Amino acid sequence: MVDSLSSRAVTAPEQRLRQGALGTSGITLMVLSAAAPLTVMAGIAPLSIMLGGIGAPAGYLGAAAVMATFAVGFIAMTKYVERPGAFYAYVERGLGRRAGSGAGLLALLAYNGIQISGYAILGSSAGLVLRTFFGVQVHWAVPALLGVALVWFLGYRGVAVGARVLGVLLAAEAVVLALVAGSIVLQGGAQGLSLASFHPSHALTAGMAAALTVCFGSFLGFESTAVYRSEARDPDRSVPRATVAALVFLGVFYTFVVWSVIQAFGADEALSVAARDTQDMYYIAAERYTGAWVSDVMKVLILTSVIASALAFHNTVNRYTHSLALQGMLPAALSRVHPVHRSPSTAGVCQSLLSALVITGFAVAGSDPYRTMLIWLNTPGILGVVLLQAITALAIVAFFWRHRRLPNRAAVLGVALVSLVLMTGATVVLVWHTDILTGAGAATNAVLVGLVPAVFLFGFLKLPETRKSLDPGNSG
Repeated sequence: MVDSLSSRAVTAPEQRLRQGALGTSGITLMVLSAAAPLTVMAGIAPLSIMLGGIGAPAGYLGAAAVMATFAVGFIAMTKYVERPGAFYAYVERGLGRRAGSGAGLLALLAYNGIQISGYAILGSSAGLVLRTFFGVQVHWAVPALLGVALVWFLGYRGVAVGARVLGVLLAAEAVVLALVAGSIVLQGGAQGLSLASFHPSHALTAGMAAALTVCFGSFLGFESTAVYRSEARDPDRSVPRATVAALVFLGVFYTFVVWSVIQAFGADEALSVAARDTQDMYYIAAERYTGAWVSDVMKVLILTSVIASALAFHNTVNRYTHSLALQGMLPAALSRVHPVHRSPSTAGVCQSLLSALVITGFAVAGSDPYRTMLIWLNTPGILGVVLLQAITALAIVAFFWRHRRLPNRAAVLGVALVSLVLMTGATVVLVWHTDILTGAGAATNAVLVGLVPAVFLFGFLKLPETRKSLDPGNSG
């Protein structure tokens, strides 16, 4: 049954990525690094507290629950999608090649936007570190472009090298966040520890709808486990396990860390600090409970956190590009891999050149890296990924509806339907509160939001020719 339903592709040797390069732990590291826990917690989570109040930790728990519901159908369908390509492959299997084509191009837009926007954070954060510790003044584009070169090199060397580097960087992020959170808990916080954040009176306030915009964005990348299918050892086991491991870790860790920082100040002061010192909230808590040296370490580790995230998304984009080139949606040259490292080297060069071009363009225009580059690129990225999750949920429903003899079909179909409703709702919430992501006017928001469905529709209408290397009977 599995073989008859699986989407198989025959790939030429010069187009094959390194098989068996990643196990469950390696794939999990890729996904967790893409999430950039330290950057998310120190740089973005205070915004969720400012918007949602002390109920923000419940928002992260709720977002994790929605993602877990989506993951049930995502994992159940994994065994029937042997072709790499993640969202593209899933949507194609469930909704056909036109929808798959749209999903593939939208994934490229979304992940490129997220990946390149990270260099804005890198440039700004590196500038702060250089000024603070060395008294050196540099333009933000200089460290950003150096970051592009470093990420390209690590991606070029292959996915196994990248996984080892990401493992070290992720461990450093997790340790410093756990150290601060643990110190707060052990010292009893500012007013004693309280679970009031999870009480309905705080978790279900009107502001929580806006806070969920930030919470959902914090889980970006967990679904990219399937991108590494062709490089995974025993993908039918490692991909689902990595998906579950990444989601559980992020859900528990985010919830705990955000709850702990609220305890660090107490309910009333936490809201005022989040509003007054949004970008410095975690540094203030670190100084108060662990000492100034930890705050300084956090400022440096923000740089490695962004680099780790950029590398993880760089790898994701390259594998999407490689897969879509194999499908005929992009030029065939982009499917080439390095003969030694077996990395999608041509795609990596193109992605890095695009990153450098975008950074240079914003720098020449005199744009603010945070208020312009980050917003303009990250907003369609976040919206694009969440919309792709909703479309994928629909594809899973369609697939299990058509194939009536699949194991556990009724249960999977039921959960997938719930997931479809929840992911559609999440998409609506993000669109409705786009101004929170951007801080921009209505016209800018309309362009940034409109770009997402426009790219999907372009891909849907522009159906590509199928490459000869593929089995022609795989239209799904």
